[in-house]
Amino acid sequence: MPSYLPVLVGLAHLQGAYAWGSLGHATIAYVAQNFVTSEVKTWAQGVLSDTSSSYLANIASWADDYRSTTAGKWSAPMHFIDAEDNPPSSCNVDYNRDCGSSGCSISAIANYTQRVGDGRLSAANVNQALKFLVHFVGDITQPLHDEALEVGGNDIDVTFDGYSDNLHADWDTYIPEKLVGGSSLADALTWATSLTAAINTGSYASSKASWIAGDDVSDAITTATRWASDANALVCSVVMPNGVAALETGDLYPTYYDSVVPTVELQIAKAGYRLANWLNTIYSENIAASSISKRTPVADISGADLLPPPRPLSKAKLARAAMGGSCGQHRH
Repeated sequence: MPSYLPVLVGLAHLQGAYAWGSLGHATIAYVAQNFVTSEVKTWAQGVLSDTSSSYLANIASWADDYRSTTAGKWSAPMHFIDAEDNPPSSCNVDYNRDCGSSGCSISAIANYTQRVGDGRLSAANVNQALKFLVHFVGDITQPLHDEALEVGGNDIDVTFDGYSDNLHADWDTYIPEKLVGGSSLADALTWATSLTAAINTGSYASSKASWIAGDDVSDAITTATRWASDANALVCSVVMPNGVAALETGDLYPTYYDSVVPTVELQIAKAGYRLANWLNTIYSENIAASSISKRTPVADISGADLLPPPRPLSKAKLARAAMGGSCGQHRH
């Protein structure tokens, strides 16, 4: 496939590294579009005021753009959870230990799951909730968005295909785009079509049921913690099985790249399939059923009530705070 890297070097200085990059998030959205019910499609298109065939893909990276604005800076911590484990010898996620005082991906998924199905909220609030949810279900499947070590790999300096960058950026953006050969919506659609076939009748057909087993929109924290734990385990087994030092020597392309590409594709497929099932369930249980009384007071829509009890900031949380809550650094 043609190299995309010379073009992206300039772009990276403008936009930084986003979780899965625009390619990954759009691909997840397209996969989800292939598995939502016709009722959910109509509902989502109405919420988003977009009747096109890319209605979820068009907004899949909105949350990344929003967090880059002054108005949206508050949302940066919701893109990740910093698991304070010890890879590669030990990988695990503990919501009470790892979710920061400003929130995390798990609390955000729980909050926006509530909000997107709450008929008492304004159309603008529901629109924002759906855009956040589409994005965060993608974020939580990226292993380094569920890891505190070296600020989610942002401080692990590596070389990939001749370019100096960091491990987080490679997983977010450069490895997927090297695989697919571009980052456009057309590229995402092509990738999603291949992954959808694998889910329906190919290599993922026998495991897809396990990806959503036990998912429960009424207990989103438990469900999202399971998703985060699933991805976090890959930090030990796939992302850095031999530790950090082994990644900082030599070029990650092609040997490391070849070893992780199957996992990148698996995680993108999981995210799309889970997102579809999650939206289908929210719709059937909360929206179509109108399970929330209009007379019931609106809960704390900030999601603060979902956070774990406060505790002193750890070294990992202080390191993340020093980055301003960001989860991406520039390539150089």
